[in-house]
Formats: sequence, structure tokens, C-alpha cells
Amino acid sequence: MDIGFVGVGSMAQAMIPLLLRAGYRVGVWNRSAGSLSGLGDVGVLPSASAALQAPVVISMLADDQAVKEVLLAPGVLQGAAKGCIHIVMSTLSPALIEQLASQHEAFGLGLVAAPVFGIPAVAARGELNILAAGDPAAIERVQPVLDVLGKHTWRLGDRPVQACIAKVAGNMMISQAIEALAEASHLTERHGLSAQAFIEVVTQTLFACPSYQRYGLNIVNGRYEPGFKLSLGLKDVDLALAAGQAQGLSLPAASAVRRRMAAALERGLGSQDWSVLATVADDLSERGA
Repeated sequence: MDIGFVGVGSMAQAMIPLLLRAGYRVGVWNRSAGSLSGLGDVGVLPSASAALQAPVVISMLADDQAVKEVLLAPGVLQGAAKGCIHIVMSTLSPALIEQLASQHEAFGLGLVAAPVFGIPAVAARGELNILAAGDPAAIERVQPVLDVLGKHTWRLGDRPVQACIAKVAGNMMISQAIEALAEASHLTERHGLSAQAFIEVVTQTLFACPSYQRYGLNIVNGRYEPGFKLSLGLKDVDLALAAGQAQGLSLPAASAVRRRMAAALERGLGSQDWSVLATVADDLSERGA
């Protein structure tokens, strides 16, 4: 089967080789051609519209603005192959997902929202957790593709926005886990206990889960090579705050973390892993943030 792929960042670069090894024919398009080198035996497509001629197309565009510019440009969705199923694996705003759902329905296209939990190294092993929502028949049709990319597909409902909000809320929680690790490690250090000793204990007992373990190790070692860039993490926290505001919800913990992330971004740390916010947490606390 042919698969079109729109948006080839670090996650897509990890995912596409898995599809090729599984026997799929993959045609790719990206706004910058430099990201397409080293992908293997893919077809390089002239446009996003060309990708939508495949029976299944996966998009991994960076944010809402990229989706609007690429997929909501005049004629793109209208020109898609009849019956095409579009799997949106980006983390987008609920409002945009609802807009995409409406337009896909109008043009007779399937839409499955399938954002993921996992960093590129996890994606390369085919071990992502995939959050899927949309028409059950459409999900069933693309399930073999999802099985190549992830170790488990969590079916969350028949409205694409249900997977979208789960991803936004989940990323919000990860940002708060990083903040908790940062604050707790600063507290223990002030009382003479090393962050390494403390984080080793809590990540093997109370919080023995991948997020705490991965980001705790980053904090202990002071190494912040990106698994997930701070700039993208801030984008996702902003999505959560906007989604809450749309429903009249206050998210005070998310607001506090956003201040730390914004401070890290102002220091030029946006391209580092989002756990780098730990390096500014103590400084901000002293100023009463």
C-alpha cells in the first residue's frame, strides 16, 4: 500500500524507515528538502497535495500555523483522493482539529487524530503509545499502519478532538513532572542531600515511570540534548492553557510552569530538551515567581 507523508521532522525521520521495512511504499513531502536525506527508498513528492493522492496519508507538521499553511491552503484537501484517510499525528489545538474534522467530512475524507507519547528514539524502535480517535471504521482500516509505528494504540473515541485533548493534557502533565523534579531536587540540595541520590530514590519508588526517570536523569547529569525541544513544549503548554480558557477552566500549575519555560526560552534554551527548564526554576523561585 502507498502512504503519503507530510512533514518530515525528527519524529517522522524515525518513523518512516519502520514503514519502509514493513513493506509500505512511502511518498514524502516537506517544506525544506534537507530533512529528506537519509530516509531510504522513499518517493520525494512535489507537494502536499501529491501526498494526499495516497489511500493513507500521515501528517507530522510542527504546529497549528504549519497545518493552516500546508493542509488548509486552497485546493489541498479538496483535491485529495476519494476515500483517503488522513492520520494527523501532530500535537494541535482542539479548535484546529475540529476545523479539520469539519473540512474532511465536507470533502468525503477520513480523519484520524493519532498523536503520540514518545521521543524520536522511542519512535525509531516502534514503541510509541498512539492516542487514536475518529471514525471507528477509519481507525480499523489504518490500524496495521499504527501497529508498525507503536506498541499500543489507545482508542479514545469517535471524535478526533478526543485524542487531541488527551495529548495536550498529557504533555501538560509531563511539563509539571519536570517542574516537580526541579523544585524537589533544589530543595534536597539546599538541605545537603544530592539531587542524584534523591532522584534515584523517587524515580525507582514513588515515581517509577519513564517521564520521571528520563527527565530526572537529564537534571542529575545536567545534559539537555533534545528529545523534545523546549520551544515545542512551551507551544503545547500554551495549547493546554488555551483549551482550558475555552472551557472556563483555570490551570494554575500549567501557568506556573509556563513562566519557567518562557524564562528558559528567553535565555536562548529553546532548542534544548524541555527539561532544561530545571536550570531556571531555582532562580525564579528566589524572585517569587
